[in-house]
Amino acid sequence: MKSSRIVISTGLLLACGLVSAHPMMGAITWNRQISRIVYTHCVSCHREGGTSFSLLEYAEAREMAPAIKRAVLERTMPPWGAVKGFGNLRDDDALSEAQIEMIVEWVDTGTGRGNNPRAVPERPPLPNPEPPFEPPADAVAVSGEVILERSVRLAGVWPKTVAADASLRIVAARPNGAIDPLVWLHEYREELAHPFWLEEPLELPAGTVIRGVPPEATVLLLPASR
Repeated sequence: MKSSRIVISTGLLLACGLVSAHPMMGAITWNRQISRIVYTHCVSCHREGGTSFSLLEYAEAREMAPAIKRAVLERTMPPWGAVKGFGNLRDDDALSEAQIEMIVEWVDTGTGRGNNPRAVPERPPLPNPEPPFEPPADAVAVSGEVILERSVRLAGVWPKTVAADASLRIVAARPNGAIDPLVWLHEYREELAHPFWLEEPLELPAGTVIRGVPPEATVLLLPASR
């Protein structure tokens, strides 16, 4: 009976926000957790000389904390452009649910810095600029629902022309009825027109139906080199 009262009391404290949701982790701080998330997912753009305001320093991140919280909850940052977990994609820079929760908790609990400055990781190197993507000549264009006339060893999907703020859930429906999720573009923006590469090439037989692309849009199926 006593243990039941302890469980109930702890549950009430959690509900009231008086006990941390991460009891083994302790307080969420910039030095221990948030700097690692930011350095891994954000500072390729958010740095001096980058395409947006810098987040390399604690003071910079603290000043922008409300905007950071809003952006991660709306999933507009990092600007990956696809819904995490839909399709087996590599180079997925989107935040996990646990990372989003940590950022939100950090902001809501006062954006603590932490006591150990040596816990902050080394700053990541400057990213190398990537050349404009050139799709291969044998890429398959898809507008509307398309039936593959030949088999395709699919390596990735490239949005060629997609309207701003569009959401496309693109799947491959095989002749045997199986469905392969490819990519879910969410609130698309033109600056996110990068290839979405699969972790492993996908063998799609002739007769497979590609669905989820509206007639006014065009995406390219990128074949793997054999």
